Amino acid sequence: MTAGAGAATGVDGSGDGNGGGNGKGRGDRTGPGESSVYENARLQFECAADLMKLDPDIRRILSATTNEIVVNFPVRMDNGRVKIFTGYRIQHNGILGPFKGGIRYHPAVDLDEVRALATWMTWKCALADIPFGGATGGVQVDPAEYSINEIERLSRRFTVALGANIGPDYDIVAPDVNTNPQIMAWILDAYLCTVPPHERQRSRRVVTGKPVESGGSAGRAKATGQGIVRMVEMWAREHGVDPGGLAYMVQGFGNVGAHAAFLMERAGARLTAVQDVSGAIANPDGIDPEELAKHARRNGGHVRGYPGASPIDDLTFFSTAADVFIPAALENQINHRTAPLLKVKVVAEGANGPTDPAGDRILQQKGIDVLPDVACNAGGVIVSYFEWLQNKRGERWDLDEVDGRLRKRMERSYCRVRETATTYRTDWRTAAYIVALERLQTVYKERGIFP
Repeated sequence: MTAGAGAATGVDGSGDGNGGGNGKGRGDRTGPGESSVYENARLQFECAADLMKLDPDIRRILSATTNEIVVNFPVRMDNGRVKIFTGYRIQHNGILGPFKGGIRYHPAVDLDEVRALATWMTWKCALADIPFGGATGGVQVDPAEYSINEIERLSRRFTVALGANIGPDYDIVAPDVNTNPQIMAWILDAYLCTVPPHERQRSRRVVTGKPVESGGSAGRAKATGQGIVRMVEMWAREHGVDPGGLAYMVQGFGNVGAHAAFLMERAGARLTAVQDVSGAIANPDGIDPEELAKHARRNGGHVRGYPGASPIDDLTFFSTAADVFIPAALENQINHRTAPLLKVKVVAEGANGPTDPAGDRILQQKGIDVLPDVACNAGGVIVSYFEWLQNKRGERWDLDEVDGRLRKRMERSYCRVRETATTYRTDWRTAAYIVALERLQTVYKERGIFP
């Protein structure tokens, strides 16, 4: 079998519209005695809710998901046999607007993970001040084990199975781990076949992260990486550091990790270590991200074997001295085992949930700053919103306009989180949650609970 359409260069798990990847992230998401991904999300929420004294009724509402859709659907394989796949769509909260979130294809997709991702998406949209609620979906599948034709049939059947649970003004989907613009185009085409002809034009916005030719937005592919880099630049300048003099390391070299590396390099920073599912590599003199991406494309999406760097083990990777660490793989990668090894000044979270609560406590003890996921990797959903707006208005914005609008929103989020951290004398993750929860609380109090 050939690698599926989701195959790219590493794994990205950054939430909305950040597809590309072909396997599992390094390290386990949970281990003996560790909490689940969703439990981590709940603990983070409870910490912020306690500190800001969130209204108890609103707290109960936000503690629960709104809808949980599980579908089992058949797909005909290339050999003519039918295989049943399980897919999920969790809609956490829609008080601010239509549900919004990615679709990931990964063998570890389950209700626990998707609930957490949908919850984080609610906070992310609220913090970024965009009129979307949080949702996430996925299918339990390793796309590397299936042909591109099988992945296409799977994507179309999953879309039909979801049916009216998605829609252009109800729940908008986007790429995530192991999904990409091509898969979004298949999802869009399948969805349009289910609506009346006179509604098809307006329904294009049911999917974001589409190819530009199919109604996607300029700048969408690099949006998450671009937002991360902007946050790192603001952090550096605030700490009196030249962004061009930073050394950085990246975990996961898919769409998010690779684009963050490209943009960091263009700003003058130096990539010293990279880890993906195939292993880790390092070069203290610098790794060329463009050349590494070319190598990965020739090597099944893997960084292993890159001639411009030396292979290292995972412990050595986490112990590599650098200024910035960009985790752009899966959840729970920075934990009680790996956090003590880090020798960096700041963690810029490109993935959703890369740091568990134990890892957070260790980073705080070590004095390592954290640019939290709900703020740092929001570039993807922000430009997804721009794409949705362009489709809705029948417009097409040029790259400069998209980049300018994204830059302003990322800067605004950074400043809000910084001010809230100062006001509440708390860490940046808790502060980011408070900014989001304050907005949600305001809307609930204004609208009330019907009847």
